[in-house]
Amino acid sequence: MVTKGPEPETVVSKPRRGQGASTVLEILRSEILELKLAPGAPIDESDLSQRFGMSRTPIREALIKLANDGLVVTLPNRSTIVAPLDLLELPSFYDALTLMYRVTTRLAARHRTAENVVVIRQLQDRYAEAVAAKDVAEMIEVNRHFHSQIARAGRNKYYSDLFERLLDEGRRLLRFYYSSFNDELPKAFLDEHEQMIRAIEVGDVDAADRISKQHADQIVRQIQSYIVDDRRLNADIQL
Repeated sequence: MVTKGPEPETVVSKPRRGQGASTVLEILRSEILELKLAPGAPIDESDLSQRFGMSRTPIREALIKLANDGLVVTLPNRSTIVAPLDLLELPSFYDALTLMYRVTTRLAARHRTAENVVVIRQLQDRYAEAVAAKDVAEMIEVNRHFHSQIARAGRNKYYSDLFERLLDEGRRLLRFYYSSFNDELPKAFLDEHEQMIRAIEVGDVDAADRISKQHADQIVRQIQSYIVDDRRLNADIQL
């Protein structure tokens, strides 16, 4: 389902002492989220050690952090792969994600502070800049923080923790979302973020609910459509 592309060719300069693990982490996370490393692809410590020109210790540190983020999986035989995407579980994921969009945005409209709104607006400005630059990695990263800050503004730690987990699990799906637009997000969908912020700022709980559901629904529809079309074109590739 994921279109095969060339192997990652990131040129890695030798990191400063103590920065090895963070360098590996940043590059591998980007390649996984950008689907340059496909779901299920094997990750070999020896290959990474040669590629990055460093010992296995920082490589292992980076892989542990990626595993904590749900981006890689260590198998019983101790080999490591990029975390697969389970198509059969996606409907349940979509349901949970949509519900959390609605719940957290409603609560943010009820409990936000002026400081919360300032932070959310700053993240929206960063997101708009990333959209204009067609910087998909930045769009994925900032979008996650944007919705996380909305959840935190709702003052319910259980909801915000759950939503952040769902947002983290869904980052690669967002790659499909942006790919469906050839990385040029239509302004109408950028404006949905603005409408969400306005509803939160004025404390309009019903509008926050309606807009967040609309926002989640269009994302899910777009991803579903892209996956179906992509699987038709790449029927030999499994997730």
